[in-house]
Amino acid sequence: MNVRQFAAVSLSAAILFGGSFTSASAKGGADEKGYKETYGTSQITRQDMKDMINQHGDDKFTVPSFDASTIKNVESATKTDENGNKIKMDVWDTWPLQNADGTVAEYKGYHIVFGLAGDPKNPNDTFIYMFYKKAGDDSIDAWKNAGRVFDDEDKNKANDKYLKGQVEEWSGSALFTDDGEIRLFYTNRGDFDESKELFGRQTLTTAQVNVSEKGDKDLQVDGIEDHKSIFNGGDGKTYENVEKAFEDRNFNNNHTFRDPHYIEDKGRKYLVFEANTGTEYGYSGEDNLYNRAYYGKSMKFFRDELKNLQNSPKKETAELANGAMGIIEINDDYTFKKEKKPLLVSNTVTDEIERPNIFKKDGKFYLFTSTRGSKMTIDGIDDEDIYMLGYVSNSLDGPFKPMNKTGIVLHQDLDPNDITWTYAHYVIPQEESDKFVVTSYMTNRGYFADHKSTFAPSFLLDIKNKKSSVVKDGTLEQGQITYDGQ
Repeated sequence: MNVRQFAAVSLSAAILFGGSFTSASAKGGADEKGYKETYGTSQITRQDMKDMINQHGDDKFTVPSFDASTIKNVESATKTDENGNKIKMDVWDTWPLQNADGTVAEYKGYHIVFGLAGDPKNPNDTFIYMFYKKAGDDSIDAWKNAGRVFDDEDKNKANDKYLKGQVEEWSGSALFTDDGEIRLFYTNRGDFDESKELFGRQTLTTAQVNVSEKGDKDLQVDGIEDHKSIFNGGDGKTYENVEKAFEDRNFNNNHTFRDPHYIEDKGRKYLVFEANTGTEYGYSGEDNLYNRAYYGKSMKFFRDELKNLQNSPKKETAELANGAMGIIEINDDYTFKKEKKPLLVSNTVTDEIERPNIFKKDGKFYLFTSTRGSKMTIDGIDDEDIYMLGYVSNSLDGPFKPMNKTGIVLHQDLDPNDITWTYAHYVIPQEESDKFVVTSYMTNRGYFADHKSTFAPSFLLDIKNKKSSVVKDGTLEQGQITYDGQ
């Protein structure tokens, strides 16, 4: 047992049994007050999440309810298997082709979304497809399928050691560049085979997607170029890398390194992504339970919450929880330039703050993330709670402050077996409206014979500084990504 572990165990006993304890620790002195260390990052605190429970049921933050009888599958989402059978696919995480400012790009009169799709009966069939429609036609039936973006051999053609091990393609973002090219950012997920020391490595990856118009009604993917890995955690000091995550073969550790989202600021290029904190930014372990920065401002809350955690079945999960919104700067050729400290961390709260979505609007940076109650360690939040959290800053470097006092922007409490269950909410700023469009997917994969995971009805969101609210009667078409104010 090292000094820090001894201090943590002794401090735990002192707090639980009403005594006092003082010991030198790696934090420079721990006592019954714990210690406070932010590492210069912004936190999703346990206090905020507890307070968020009181905001459940508020119409301003509740995902609108939808009429299940009106929900359609994405009819164009089909593929043919190796035996020539036509398969209706699930479609889940999607993201539009966007301009650098986050607004929806128009490509030769079309709108494009990239999305994860696959066979409902095969959870490992997870690849990126391109869907498109004529701009201005908002019907779900307008979406056509251009097929998979990557061929099976594309991962080998790049001469990239991480791409060669790719088994799945996970979500990201897409930029319409100033020179009219489509630049895709996505997650390369490697194989998981403990016997080969493979642990599902996740790598931020990019490629230029070449697209052309076929006739006057269709787009086609003409292949990709400049396909390359960008970053997968470096030495593990800033962001947990896969080697560190599984060095003790603890597969309860939920390692994340994915969902790259492109943003520009002051002429520089960045990727914001889902990650976990590295060894120099709080990492994980029992010592984190004594860091008051992860709890909130109240000493009483810290003491009461820590005592509850010590007696909770969620204690081990809280020790491991070290979710982060990471950021790296990239070069003009979309190669790695340098790491930056995490924008936001969720140590002791959850390992998983997904699908970062960030843009600048009216001089402020808005950062959103999707997360599940099933991954959290907060009493009063259960497996049916789904959130989109939001944070705002005057600078890309932060600090990021929670919207609506706690960070809540959207909440849904619905049985996952309901076809109107939604996830992966994504906020899209609009060129001609002060309203924001929120997209998501609907229906869990493989739950129903006839209902596939599909584009959920979009809806409108009002955002002003640190406040937001769902627009009453603001439900739009399934998969709608733009709103002209009408």
